[in-house]
Amino acid sequence: MSIDISTPGVDAVAGRSRSLMADPGSAGRFGQFGGRYVPESLVPACEQLEAGFREAWADPAFRSGLARTLSLYAGRPTPVTPTLRLSAELGVTLLLKREDLAHTGSHKINNVLGQALLAKRMGKVRLLAETGAGQHGVASATAAALLGLECVVFMGQRDIERQELNVFRMQLLGATVVPVHSGSRTLKDACNEALRNWVSQVDETHYCAGSVMGPHPYPWMVREFQRVVGEEAREQCAALLPQGQPDVVVACIGGGSNAAGTFAGFVDTNARLVGVEAAGGAAISSGAPGVLHGYRSRVLQDENGQILEAHSISAGLDYPGIGPEHAHLADIGRAEYPSVTDEEVVAAVLRLARTEGIVSALESAHALAWVLREAGTPQLPTDSTVLVTLSGRGDKDAAQLVELL
Repeated sequence: MSIDISTPGVDAVAGRSRSLMADPGSAGRFGQFGGRYVPESLVPACEQLEAGFREAWADPAFRSGLARTLSLYAGRPTPVTPTLRLSAELGVTLLLKREDLAHTGSHKINNVLGQALLAKRMGKVRLLAETGAGQHGVASATAAALLGLECVVFMGQRDIERQELNVFRMQLLGATVVPVHSGSRTLKDACNEALRNWVSQVDETHYCAGSVMGPHPYPWMVREFQRVVGEEAREQCAALLPQGQPDVVVACIGGGSNAAGTFAGFVDTNARLVGVEAAGGAAISSGAPGVLHGYRSRVLQDENGQILEAHSISAGLDYPGIGPEHAHLADIGRAEYPSVTDEEVVAAVLRLARTEGIVSALESAHALAWVLREAGTPQLPTDSTVLVTLSGRGDKDAAQLVELL
């Protein structure tokens, strides 16, 4: 049995309305989306996690400890890099927020270090994670090793085959990688198995969600742990750009964690916010409201509400849903969510590599592909200033690219 204990649109404790990308209140609602749709056996765990996160996030010692770990261990702040040759070719000023330079090679480490420190504070001894591209799995294994926690990572068999290098990295770090053979054998199925495992071992285990999805408080908590990306970028853009902020802020979207963190830094500016989905997994433009993995958002489904399989060249975006806050931002028109094809993504990887000497992850290349397609058009006029969050590095995708090129 799944139940929803939230009240749409209202903070159930204080009864107050909420501002954009702020605390969604105890209801965990973003407009009509979000909430907590979980088996009764998981309700206490979600409530305990929300209470633990609220307490920790209000504790200056926890916040300063996380900031210190991000600085001394994860390599923050990551730089914003101007692209000189590519900008000249495109006729727009393109800046890259370099999450590929963070420890473990992606933005995932920000969220995972936050959750691992929280788990330790709450007395948990085991981290449970799911992963698609493997970046979240590697980050979880890394944080678990750092803090002396057991780590188990669920991963679809198809993704294991696509991301062999990251599987080895997880195992090298001491994690147990559990292959998932059900369904499409991708991220959606790994999420299913991780949630089932959490139910059976909830007392000692923290479920370390990899994106801004799942039951409340995960979408809010993960966005807060990733907010550092947008806040850094806004400050760095203020120092680099004469006008102080970019015209357009772009990030790729699967579940949407790097985009949520980036957008959080710019949502109260005049910058356009653009989240770029995979054409085969475009939950915003092709999906409809529904419930998946404990939250309500836009999901790919048939007329009977059965979840459809998503497709993307990148394992990290091969997911039929999207974080509920993104669905809300789309609903109210604050952010837009176009899509790009696999072919455009591969072309974007090659062009960035050959003009700037940077090999991006296939996931990140979705954001770049939209910029390459729209530069010089009314969508992205010449002389625009664009910030793209480069969410991860492309080493993990090298074997896949060898087969494609």
